[in-house]
Amino acid sequence: MKVLAFDFGASSGRAILGSLENGKLVLEEVHRFDNEPVSINDGFYWDLPRLFHEVKQGIRKVKDVDFESIGIDTWGVDYALINKDGKLLSNPYNYRDERTLDIPAKVREIISDKDLYKATGIQAMNFNTIYQLFADKQNDPEIYEIADKFIMMPELFGYLLTGEVYGEKSEASTSALLDPVTKEWNYELIEKIGLKKSLFPKLVSAGTKVGVLKDEICKELDISPRNVVAVAGHDTASAVAAVPASEDSFVYISCGTWSLFGTELKSPCINDMSAELNITNETGYDDTTRFLKNIIGLWIIQETRRQFKRDGKDYSYADMEAMAREAEPFKCFIDPDAQVFVTPGNQVQRIKDFCRSTGQRVPETDGEVVRCIYESLAMKYKYTFDNLKECTGEDFKAIHMVGGGTKDGFLCQMTSDATGVPVVAGPIEATAAGNIAVQLIAAGEIKDLAEARKIIADSFAVIKYEPADSGFDTAYDRFLNILQ
Repeated sequence: MKVLAFDFGASSGRAILGSLENGKLVLEEVHRFDNEPVSINDGFYWDLPRLFHEVKQGIRKVKDVDFESIGIDTWGVDYALINKDGKLLSNPYNYRDERTLDIPAKVREIISDKDLYKATGIQAMNFNTIYQLFADKQNDPEIYEIADKFIMMPELFGYLLTGEVYGEKSEASTSALLDPVTKEWNYELIEKIGLKKSLFPKLVSAGTKVGVLKDEICKELDISPRNVVAVAGHDTASAVAAVPASEDSFVYISCGTWSLFGTELKSPCINDMSAELNITNETGYDDTTRFLKNIIGLWIIQETRRQFKRDGKDYSYADMEAMAREAEPFKCFIDPDAQVFVTPGNQVQRIKDFCRSTGQRVPETDGEVVRCIYESLAMKYKYTFDNLKECTGEDFKAIHMVGGGTKDGFLCQMTSDATGVPVVAGPIEATAAGNIAVQLIAAGEIKDLAEARKIIADSFAVIKYEPADSGFDTAYDRFLNILQ
């Protein structure tokens, strides 16, 4: 049996055929495409028509393959609005759009940060869906009033393929509008902040068949009807489903544009300590809780490379890593999660400004800038690792790192050095593997999540990095002094 996974990241997307062969998961990439947001007037949007075109191209490329179902995962928090006739009212905003920067303060006038966290267990970030919807109501009341439903990104592609309106729980949990215990919309909160209850679609669990390809899609693509399955639609939830851990208690980093650093719990952890540390409780496959911290990850590296290119320096990522290795260690740090690094722009200058404003040595060479980023990420991982151990009372003995960031051996080694525990890196294609595994569970090909993780562990090679005495402990106090 084959299934088709669409895995959307913040900068690219892929269509991957997956199957279970001789007890191992086999992945075949059949289509890859860019995901370039666009600025229109004063807004920053996802190019939905182009992205849906790419979805159809991916399906067209496997139209003669006998595959069972389609599953889609994307990033969190973003959505589109449709009217009562099912028509899109606009392109979905990109979460980096600046329209929500002042919204948390306005929501705070209605409900305190403490009470909002108690109600949802979600890390406070200005682009959470709760703030985006509040911004829609405030800034675009004409569109908001005629909106019938809001549909988050993975389900939006599912809707365009099937015509079915639904929400999937792992994706919905990123909204800060879900009850973390019942895994249903928190209508008391929704009413409190003045949003329309009618906007919120029915919720389904990951692994639910939600529909079949519409007749017009089948005709356009010359393909027979195929099932669409709601996988763990949030890409991190799919990646966590693919963590090749045999132990019940483990720590993971899903490392890409964002670094999602956490552990898997049976139920939410919402208390004064988790609130103070701003650790989130998102939903995973089988209604587990992903107790994690959202950390700005390789985005800063990616944006720095773009700035180098604008400055006429066409460095590859390998070039940047080599320059960083040659630079002197532990000269300066940034807080990767400082608001200044969230939006697109001149990260090189921002890094220098941050170091200057915090009384540190200002990096001068390109290698010093990149080294600062690497060491700061590793330090933030150590900080988060220590917080997770304190919150859960667990003494985690290793870290599983999955996703594209595992290709960066320099970062993997630094993570091990900083945290003082081994880092088990792989699989690279964790998100697609998790997406495919959930579809195969839904089809009865795999028994459950535990069996899926064992299959994934047997299917993909991993690299183990052991900690070395490299000076992180000595420099850590200096890093703590610059956290914002």
